[in-house]
Order: sequence, then structure tokens, then C-alpha cells
Amino acid sequence: MRLKTEVLVLGGGPGGYTAAFRAADLGKQVTLVERYPVLGGVCLNVGCIPSKTLLHVAAVLNEAKEIKPAGIGFAEPDIDLEKLRNWKNNISTQLTTGLAALAKQRNVTVIKGVGRFISNTQLLVEDGDDTQTIEFAQAIIAVGSQPVKIPSFPNDDPRLMDSTDALNLERIPKKLLIIGGGIIGLEMATVYHALGSKITVVEMQDQIIPGCDKDLVRPLMQRIKKQYDNIFLETQVSHIEALSEGLKVSFGSASSELANDKGKDTPETEVFDKVLVAVGRRPNGHLIDADKAGVNVDERGFISVDKQQRSNVKHIFAIGDVVGNPMLAHKATHEGKIAAEVIAGMATEWQALTIPSVAYTDPEIAWMGLTENAAKAQGISYEKAAFPWAASGRSLSMGRKEGVTKLLCDKQTGRILGAGIVGTHAGELIAEAVLALEMGASVEDLALTVHAHPTLAETLGFSAEMIAGTITDLLIKKR
Repeated sequence: MRLKTEVLVLGGGPGGYTAAFRAADLGKQVTLVERYPVLGGVCLNVGCIPSKTLLHVAAVLNEAKEIKPAGIGFAEPDIDLEKLRNWKNNISTQLTTGLAALAKQRNVTVIKGVGRFISNTQLLVEDGDDTQTIEFAQAIIAVGSQPVKIPSFPNDDPRLMDSTDALNLERIPKKLLIIGGGIIGLEMATVYHALGSKITVVEMQDQIIPGCDKDLVRPLMQRIKKQYDNIFLETQVSHIEALSEGLKVSFGSASSELANDKGKDTPETEVFDKVLVAVGRRPNGHLIDADKAGVNVDERGFISVDKQQRSNVKHIFAIGDVVGNPMLAHKATHEGKIAAEVIAGMATEWQALTIPSVAYTDPEIAWMGLTENAAKAQGISYEKAAFPWAASGRSLSMGRKEGVTKLLCDKQTGRILGAGIVGTHAGELIAEAVLALEMGASVEDLALTVHAHPTLAETLGFSAEMIAGTITDLLIKKR
């Protein structure tokens, strides 16, 4: 079969379907190729949405336990894994069904199959024994990424999981090792701990969630140190042996000088029921024969693009994980709209000043703009305020006082440079800071904005007041 289309979108994840829908809304004839039976990609099916569904369950379980000091006690939960899996899957199905309807309403042609370029104007789509060729005038590559696998590990053993396997909830292991102390690993640790697993986390860097400021990570670290069996930093897994009784894991130092030694306070070996590998994701740029279209793909699998999402081939665009970090769905959707609008002739380019990051752990951590680590490394002169949630009436009323809201601003102008929040609902709260930065707001603007009381949102205003010197909820020594 041969099909002609104005705009071909390869990949039906958040970036891909957003690009396809936006292009269709702008009058383009669009064909969307997706390898899986439903749209939504990793995010809707085996990523963001199912993980947040399970994290909600974890939050309910944890709150039920932690309300006991208030005189409210509950019996131990009865967890029906099959019902939990079905509930999680039904939520994803609701969203993917909605996407299918939206594609139909917009007359977007959706083709199931694996797409590979055969020229700079043709894509071959294979679905089992069926094949068809699509001729396109312009294309948007939105093929995403996949979990990194470590070749020396026993990857054929079902007890060795990636994030997709972990979300399947086949069973709850008694002892679970999570390799990688980043966002994905710690979110899965939150879920499995709430469901009853004993958790050990191993991370090569000197802190969990590398890249985030240490003061934001500290409240989470202090909480999970009490909950988990072990958290091993500056440590790596050197070997995994599959035994009948479990996976025998050998540990070593992450330092090259001490490569043959185990990390500090780390056992030489330990046996776990299951091991989750969460050491990052790699782009899928090498899986689509992009070279046959003349598109440059680097050795890691990334495709370089300009501010309009164009690759080195003028009529072929790329968006999402395959164009670089951060690998986040909300970045991909923004890029998808840009690519579609450029194809439709609009004068559009990437102008976002920041991309917020959120770890949906307990407590959540969210940050945007300039981090304090980056400010120091770049020699940027800044002022900082960190408002402790122990002084927040709303936080205390929820039984959670470990949070912090941090604000960075330019020392001369007061213009907001960055913000970080750790605490309950931090992922929701960071939006105000993102908008403030995008609008060029100053600390004074935030300090003079009336926030509802008592709310967690007002902690951002309090942080601004700390820098402005007008706060009354804390006693700040005059400088």
C-alpha cells in the first residue's frame, strides 16, 4: 500500500499526538504512525500516568498510617493487586480512548506499525506481515526513548525489572533493590514501600536526585532514611547473579580510585527478591533509519534541532526525548506545537525560559529556572530565601512540617531567577514560580501578591517577603 500525506508524525506519545493535532487544527493533512495499538506513548501507558496513579495509592496508604497521632487509627490495608492493576489500567484506557476520539474528530489518519525511513520523503511502516509506504511533504520525528539496560546484568530474568515492569505490579517483593536514585527510581521506591516492600536504593553520585540542589533533597532524604532499609550513595552495582532464592547483588565503590572496594557502609553482596534498574533512558534515534532520510543522529541516539525544531534536513523536524534532555512530557508537547506551527507557516520558535522538573516522591520536590548549584558554577550574583514549612499553618495542619520553599533572585534587579520547593503538592505549587519567571517578575511582585491564607502556595510569597525584608511570619535578623 502507498499513502500520501502533507505531514507525517512518527510516534504517538505526548509530543507526537500534540504535534499531529495542532497541525490538523492548522489545516494540514496529517498521518500519525504509532507502533503500539493505542496513542499516548510511554507517558500515558507505562510512564507518567500509571506511575502517578500508583503514587496516589501510596499517598493514601501513608496518610492512613500517619494520622494515628491525631487519634485516628485504621486496620492494616487489604491490598488486592489484581484490582489495583485493573484500576491503574482503566485510568490509562480512559485517556487513550479520549485521544483516539480526538484524532478521529480532527481527521488525523492513525496507522499502527513500526516506521523506518527509506528516503527523505518516504517512510516504510511494518505491522507484522503488513507493510505500507507513506510519502510525506514534511515529517516530525517523535520517537521518544527507552530505559537503559546494563548489558552485564541478567536482563532475561523477570526478577530484574525496568520501570515498565515495575508498573505492571506482578507481585510485591519482600526485598527490592532500586539501582538509581533519580526521579524514576525514587518514585517507584515510594510506591513499593507503601505496598509493603523493604527498599534499598543504590546511587553512584553523592546525593539522590543528582542535579537538584542538596538543600531541596535533604528533607526527602531524612524521611526515607527512616523508612527504607538502606540508601547507599557513591556506590555501584558491579555484578548481579541469578540464584534460585533471588538475585545476588555485588556492590562496589563508584569512585574510579576505589573501583575494587565496596562503598561506604555497603555490604559486599546481598540477595534481593527483585531488582529495579532505573539508571536513565536513552533516545530512540538509531531505531528509525534516520540516516536514509539524511537526518544526523549522534552516537547516543539524539537528533540535533534548531529553535524551530528543524533537523539538518529542512523539512524534517524532531521533538521530545529524541532531541535531548530534559526527557519530560511537558517539554515534548511544547516542542510539538512549535514544529506544527512552523510547518503551517507561523513565525514560531522555542522561547520558554524554563522547564519545570518534579519528583513525585513523598515529599515531592519541584524546581525551575536557575538552581543554586548552577548559579555558583556560573558565578552569578544572587540572593536567596528559604521559607521553612515548619512556620506554615497549612503544612502543620496536614501533619507535615519538613517542607521548604526556596527562591533565587538577581542581586541587583531583584528579578526572579529560580525556585525550588520540597513538600506536599510541590509539583502543583511550582507553577506560580514558572509563570513569575516567564513574566519577568521581581521579588517585590511576588511579595506584593496577596496569597490566600492558610495555603501552601503562600510559602512562595513568604520567601519573596524574606528577601524584600517585609516578612512578619518569621523574625529575620537585619543585615
